[in-house]
Amino acid sequence: MSAEVIEERSPADAPPPVRPRRTRVRELPEVRWAALATAAFLPALALDLTGAPAWLWAPLYAICYAAGGWEPGLAGLRALRERTLDVDLLMVVAALGAAAIGQFLDGALLIVIFAVSGALEAFATRRTADSVRGLLDLAPDTATRLTPGGAEERVDVSALRVGDTVFVRPGERLPADGTVREGTSDVQQAGITGEPLPVDKGPGDEVFAGTLNGTGALRVTVDRDASETVIARIVSMVEEASEHKAPGQLFIERIEQRYAIGMVAATLALFAIPLALGAELTETLLRAMTFMIVASPCAVVLATMPPLLSAIATCGRNGVLVKSAAAMERLGGITRVALDKTGTLTEASARVRGIRVLPGSGLTEHEALALAAAAERPSEHPLARAVVAAAEERGLRLEPAADFGSAPGRGVRAVVAGRTVQVGSPLALLDGAMPPPERPGDPAPPTGGGDPVRTDVANESSRTATADSPIRPATTDDLIRTATADGPARKAVDQDDPVRAAVAEVEDGGATAVAVLVDRRPAAVLAIAAPLRAGAAEAVAALGQLTGTPPVLLTGDNKRAAARLGEEVGITDIRAGLLPQDKVATVRGWEDAGERVLMVGDGVNDAPALAASHTGVAMGRAGSALTLETADAVVVRDELAAVPSLVALSRRARRLVAQNLVIACVCIGALVVWDLFGHLPLPLGVAGHEGSTVLVGLNGLRLLRTSAWPGAARTGRRAAGSETMSGGSSHP
Repeated sequence: MSAEVIEERSPADAPPPVRPRRTRVRELPEVRWAALATAAFLPALALDLTGAPAWLWAPLYAICYAAGGWEPGLAGLRALRERTLDVDLLMVVAALGAAAIGQFLDGALLIVIFAVSGALEAFATRRTADSVRGLLDLAPDTATRLTPGGAEERVDVSALRVGDTVFVRPGERLPADGTVREGTSDVQQAGITGEPLPVDKGPGDEVFAGTLNGTGALRVTVDRDASETVIARIVSMVEEASEHKAPGQLFIERIEQRYAIGMVAATLALFAIPLALGAELTETLLRAMTFMIVASPCAVVLATMPPLLSAIATCGRNGVLVKSAAAMERLGGITRVALDKTGTLTEASARVRGIRVLPGSGLTEHEALALAAAAERPSEHPLARAVVAAAEERGLRLEPAADFGSAPGRGVRAVVAGRTVQVGSPLALLDGAMPPPERPGDPAPPTGGGDPVRTDVANESSRTATADSPIRPATTDDLIRTATADGPARKAVDQDDPVRAAVAEVEDGGATAVAVLVDRRPAAVLAIAAPLRAGAAEAVAALGQLTGTPPVLLTGDNKRAAARLGEEVGITDIRAGLLPQDKVATVRGWEDAGERVLMVGDGVNDAPALAASHTGVAMGRAGSALTLETADAVVVRDELAAVPSLVALSRRARRLVAQNLVIACVCIGALVVWDLFGHLPLPLGVAGHEGSTVLVGLNGLRLLRTSAWPGAARTGRRAAGSETMSGGSSHP
């Protein structure tokens, strides 16, 4: 497409912040038809009640019937053609039946109330969609793209491609997701991540489309197409969620048809039997039509989806994507929470804290790190990113990697500069490794099948795991543990095996040990650690209070590092050294025992457990693509405190569903009893039926209020405070 060169503008000329557009009432056709029906009904009512001739009010009633009844009537006929009985058609038939026996006023009143109720429902549904679709309005329509020669050109956002560089002036909104190439600024991204304060951005930082640039100018490299931005993904996921109905809604829809057929049969019986016994035609027909109206399950059908969809929309506005109404409903029913360690309880941006080059490897620290980073570069695991980042910070040149292979929970393997490099778990890699080359004075390695101490301890650990916990494999801690009291045997083993000595030293320091093998020989041990996420301890306490069960830590990391983290966040049940299949077995064990498990993770190795759990939540900013696809919900802003807020909001939505069902059933039951055993006027029956439907719909939309998410967050904080107080009181 053509592009036009633009002129420089000052910050004062920058476009103002975009406000999400909301649907106006008069834009909806349902509202316009309901307004026309009401406008015709009101003068007709006045003329009819004052005794005016029929030729004055009859045309107005006809307009009212046509304006308010043609659309639901047509929809009902189409449904009937597909052998589905639509409640809307029954309402229109009841109105026409009233007109047929001369009750024009009652029929018109039914049409007007029904049309107004439908208009309110359509308006509420559109506002729910607006609250999410409005995010798209945050992104600008055009962007300033920089040409290879440095010139500026104004192009549509849809014309941007991955790798393009865009220039963002102060006060402008970012046109695409990308990485800052040049410049520093503060960016307000509350609409995407929910962070209330602007975030400082500089070279290398990630930015999102639709966020508002502050006082600095930025050059940003586009990382995603317009259809793949965070905003577009939020909208897409919420729209998909609207199409996936909750189990309660599916159950209601399954019985709705049978109920509707039974209701029609009861209506015919209520009309035919008294008429056969000599009852008066008009009174019998009015009673039967009133019964058909008040017994219609409109309010019951509307009871479930509005609260769940409102909760999904509120979550989307606050940086949490829930993929379906079924997932939102399941979140409120969890009884146990399992959390991953790296990237979930800790920041995803782990850092290499130290490099232990092993004797006899012939490598320097920089050489060992360069080989490890070259092998890890194709991986998306948080620890792999830490290794690559450490090499880049040191300015090391990374050779291309060939024959890359990855085994979740174990590590990676690649050929770098003609050498086979393996990087990963010491437990997984060191057992099959060749010993380091001998140095003068080193004792000869044991023969006859490897290290007898390692073998004996590993076998003992395996037997212990089999007896006590069939899903827990031996950890590196088990492999190097030979004494528990004073540890002399362990020290002796460490002296004989520098590899395990290095691993033990790293893990004793609370870091994660990563082994580096070159041509199957141990070359180095990397110490990697990540800072604890802000609010992790409070989130853990809140989740424990909400579920009534202490959260569990499931990690593939070593036992000592996991235990140290558990102490910091308040988790006592720690399952360390787990491979992906072990996490799955743990989760399935709980599920088989009747627990409903919420799994929270971020890496590829968490994806199987997320799929096996009752509900899975992924940390979205640094989560792997597979994990984001597998999870039922995604925390875009990577704030762990959002998880208890999400659970609390889901439970509130479930309570609203229960309230709606009670309101609907009580109203329907009361009106049906009144009609059967008393005399319920048709207008009053219509008002009661439609009033209950509107009440249920509006009650379900309460979670769209801006106070809904802060309220859920306060519930989580109160739960955390209660958990802390109860935990503190249990210790003298």
